[in-house]
Amino acid sequence: MGRNKSLSENERQKICQMLGENINVIEIAKHLHRDTRTVKKAIQNINFQRKPRSDKGKSLVSVREKRKLCRTMRQQPLLTSKQVFAESGLTVESRATRCRILRTVAKTMKPLRTPPLSARHKQQRLQWAKQYMKCDFSYVMFTDECRATLDGPDGWTRGWILHDQLAPHRLRRQQGGGGVMFWAAIVGNSLVGPFKVPDGVKMNSETYQQFLSDNFLPWYKSQSRAFKRKCLFMQDNAPSHASGATKQFLASKNIGDNKLMEWPPASPDLNCIENLWAIVKQDIYKNGKQFSSKVQLWEAIEAACKAIPKSTIETLTKSMDDRVLLVWQKSGGHIGK
Repeated sequence: MGRNKSLSENERQKICQMLGENINVIEIAKHLHRDTRTVKKAIQNINFQRKPRSDKGKSLVSVREKRKLCRTMRQQPLLTSKQVFAESGLTVESRATRCRILRTVAKTMKPLRTPPLSARHKQQRLQWAKQYMKCDFSYVMFTDECRATLDGPDGWTRGWILHDQLAPHRLRRQQGGGGVMFWAAIVGNSLVGPFKVPDGVKMNSETYQQFLSDNFLPWYKSQSRAFKRKCLFMQDNAPSHASGATKQFLASKNIGDNKLMEWPPASPDLNCIENLWAIVKQDIYKNGKQFSSKVQLWEAIEAACKAIPKSTIETLTKSMDDRVLLVWQKSGGHIGK
């Protein structure tokens, strides 16, 4: 004998409705032209309630064991869940269970890319903030070098795609493909550059001086005396920048110590031009863009820099007042800019 069809959703709803009207099982079965046993079984499923788990709410590790996990993560951050449990002397086979336990006291994060700050670094950053608390940053020229590669930063290759899509292919060169090094400066609402560093040139004190002579100094000489009188030249503490020979060279070009901003070590977060590099790279690498030649990459960099509005540059330089205050508030620590 063949098996009858399962009750439809409409039939189940009618059973619930007729039960509410105190109609007995036999009458319901006759009305639906169904076997009485089928209707009884459906009513049992409707009235079925899942029993609460007796172990719900109980942790798979004790409070003492959880303290061991916390101690391990505090002493050795950024371990995998398996490593955390192994270092704590605990055994949980399931990765999902380990992660569920750890999520009650921790979270996953990537390592910070900011340089570590010693007590001496923090003190120097506080001294810098005190020295330039009343500085007019609209006349400070913030400078730095930046490097862009043909393939783009690896960290930008991850992103969302639809379920029915396949991940697009990205070019991966065995020898890296190379890139372009360039230098620029911002002051007020103006961008100076960018200027490309010649291929194969390693930036030491001598080549840096030659680079400034060929690129920056012609622009600087064309500025008014009033601007030169107020302008401060900022550069980080890279060896090619901070060497005695470079400082003597700048002094010979009327950019002496009184025109050089003293810069604290390990402080890229205080240099607003770092944010400019992020804007440029977001533009040139948008939509997963890659480049087949350095000429093509350099053209994209020039176009991206040219497209940056003056208002954006001015926003960056004006942010320096806030950065100075944040250094004070964080006792010389990272400001997160």
